[in-house]
Order: sequence, then C-alpha cells, then structure tokens
Amino acid sequence: MKLTIVGHWGGYPKAGEASSGYLLEHNGFTLLLDCGSGVLSHLQKHIDPTKLNAVLISHYHPDHTADIGVLQHALLIQYFLGKSNGTLPVYAHKEDTHGFRSLTYKDFMKAHAYNEQSKITIGPFSVSFVKTIHPVPCYGMRIEAGGKSIFYTADSAFKESFVPFGKDVELLLCECNFYGNMDASGAGHMTSLDAGKLAHETGAKKLILTHLPHFGDLKQLVSEAETMYEGDVQLAKQDMEVTI
Repeated sequence: MKLTIVGHWGGYPKAGEASSGYLLEHNGFTLLLDCGSGVLSHLQKHIDPTKLNAVLISHYHPDHTADIGVLQHALLIQYFLGKSNGTLPVYAHKEDTHGFRSLTYKDFMKAHAYNEQSKITIGPFSVSFVKTIHPVPCYGMRIEAGGKSIFYTADSAFKESFVPFGKDVELLLCECNFYGNMDASGAGHMTSLDAGKLAHETGAKKLILTHLPHFGDLKQLVSEAETMYEGDVQLAKQDMEVTI
C-alpha cells in the first residue's frame, strides 16, 4: 500500500494547504479517505480526480467533507470535456441523513452505507470500522491490503476499544489536535500523549500524527508522543508519501 498525505490540518487548512484528505493506492486502485477543505486542489498534484476509484468518509464535519461538492463538480465538468470513469462510489455512515444524501450526485457519485458491524471490500482493500468519541457520529477505520494494515482514527478522544481494533497495524494514522498538557477529551480529540499511548498499546510499527493544531510548536507533539511510544513517530506533512 502507498499512502499520500493530501491534507492534514484540523478544523481548517493552513494557507496554501488542506484539511483532512489521504490517498491510498494498491495494485492500481485509488481510494480517497476524507475530502476536506483544499483537498481537491492538492489531490490533482497526485491524480486526476476522474481516476479515483472510491472515496471513504469518516464523518460530515466540513474539515473532512468540504470538497465533496467540489469533487462532484469536477466529475461533472470533466464528463462534458470527454473524461469519465463512471459512477464514483462513496462510502459513509447514514447517521447524518442529510450528509449521506448529499454524497449522491446525478450519475457521477453514489453513496453506500457502512456501520460499526460492517466489513466491506473496496477494490483490494478490506475495511472494518469502529465508532469514535466525537461531537458528531464518526468512525475510525482499519484498512488492510496485501497483508498490511492501517488504522486511521479519524476524529476522536482516546477510546480503550481502539487498542484491540488497531492491534499490530503497520501504520497508525492518528489524530493529534492537542498537546500533552491539555484536556482534549471534551472536544472529542486526542493529545500527543494519547496518540503515543495508543501506538504503544496497539503495537503499531509506525505512528503518523495528523489533524494537527494551528498553534504551538508542532515538533513538541512528536517529542511528547515519544515519551509513550518507542517506535517511529512522524508529523503528517502535505504531499508526504509512505509505502506500507
């Protein structure tokens, strides 16, 4: 599997960058995880939007879905310019009825529902879900392909059930919206210490901190996570590529 960080900011994108969006590729199949503000602009540095094979959405906050409508318009315009890859499937939960319905657009995009009991196949990827602790319904995902695995926490406070769910993953792509001395639980987010603890307890081979805050020294997040986890810790960066 290849992971490309398209966007990694929490809440809203830093100038010239993007909020949550991650491109997964395996055996020629492309899967976009979340589609936040600025994602479509930066995605085009890596892939033509008409070449996407599927999209997977964790929840409906704008920093994870703001560019869905923009992607729909891109598919429409490219169709009139003679480029189309058929109907793009988008997988999401139905606990926000309006949000779910908004994912279906003409013949260009079609919504498909998942829930916490689902185990779905998207191309070469096998995906299972865990509900997170967040102000709105949100799901983390374990994505497996080619004998390798990723746990994408999406947005959440620390949750004990994450440990067995993410056991022995090659990569923990973990939200980290707060510093270690802060209380993130009320906001439905994790601190650097929470992320390090989760990486340690799951036995993850690598930890990438994402959904980053707009304040403070981001390098501090890494040093704090390293007090809880002895493995490789990295900050997500725009256009960062990781082979798993």
